[in-house]
Amino acid sequence: MTFASSKLSQKFAKPLTIGNVILKSRVLQSPLSGVTDLVFRRLVRRYAPDSMLYTEMISATDLHHMKALPKLMEIDRHETPISIQLFDCRPDFLAEAAQKAAAEGADTVDINMGCPVNKITKKGGGSSLLRQPELAAQIVRSVVAAVDIPVTVKTRIGWDDTEITILDFAKRMEDAGAKMITVHARTRSQGYTGTAKWEWIRQVKEVLTIPVIANGDIFSVDAAIACLEQTGADGVMCSRGTLGYPFLVGEVDHFIKTGEYLPKPTAIECLQVAKEHLQGLWEYKGMRGIRQSRKHMAWYAKGFVGAAALRDRLFRVESVQDGIDCLDQEIAQLADYQANHQGVNYQGTFGAIAPEDMAEMIAMQ
Repeated sequence: MTFASSKLSQKFAKPLTIGNVILKSRVLQSPLSGVTDLVFRRLVRRYAPDSMLYTEMISATDLHHMKALPKLMEIDRHETPISIQLFDCRPDFLAEAAQKAAAEGADTVDINMGCPVNKITKKGGGSSLLRQPELAAQIVRSVVAAVDIPVTVKTRIGWDDTEITILDFAKRMEDAGAKMITVHARTRSQGYTGTAKWEWIRQVKEVLTIPVIANGDIFSVDAAIACLEQTGADGVMCSRGTLGYPFLVGEVDHFIKTGEYLPKPTAIECLQVAKEHLQGLWEYKGMRGIRQSRKHMAWYAKGFVGAAALRDRLFRVESVQDGIDCLDQEIAQLADYQANHQGVNYQGTFGAIAPEDMAEMIAMQ
């Protein structure tokens, strides 16, 4: 069981200020490409009403050439606080895109300077900007001059272990006008492997005056508290821990505010949310939503008896009804199983779980 220190509790009892934006929560939902669309954000918002949420990453170059705004930029006027994340290497294109984001109702504009994916870095965006700090600073200055809402940056600690440049880079971003920086404590070369180096976030916090948000390996309430205690960060951002688990941001926020753990959702409750997610993607995106839903449904189907077989079926769904039928059948089987095996929930009872699901559960810890 984790306990937040009195110092941390006192700090997190106060709002988080990002320029002229004041947040009631210091727990944020990370932008995730192919994940944090309007449908997913609505689920996260249900459990974390005060948290800042982010759109998927949007290309400023693509936006410049489009005649109509893409769905990626679509936000619900009632889902505030919300940030639109942009990426590119052209200051003028990013400034133009930021103006469109502000017009759409974004509370802040976030510039992605941390994405490690080759197709992004080869075009000069994402974490490639860590190697071009002067250009990165120029980008921030251009965007800050173009909009009246706060501009923030999300980045990594460096290119690789021989190029950890985050301290100088972060200071440049602050000097250029960024009102907050989120640091994913991995290098670009790590991708999403290995362990996040939280100690670098503490060092960033020591050299900046703007808020510093910690990111990387936040898969549970306990991990979030440990990270905040170790880094002294002003807030924490949940990323992959929310895949198939839109409850995490709210769980961390609740614990920080009350010192109490929320009850874990049962397997049945998780699959009911999966159904809602599936239905929402179908209504919002049609068949494209069904194709996208396959990975989401697989993420929900973890840690309980029969999860592996369910994932296999969900990967092949061809319609919203196929998916709902699969989930309903599993929910009925779980209800019957739980009636005869007390204590089985989303985390499961290890002795009753298939070996393949056991391995996944251990990997999720």
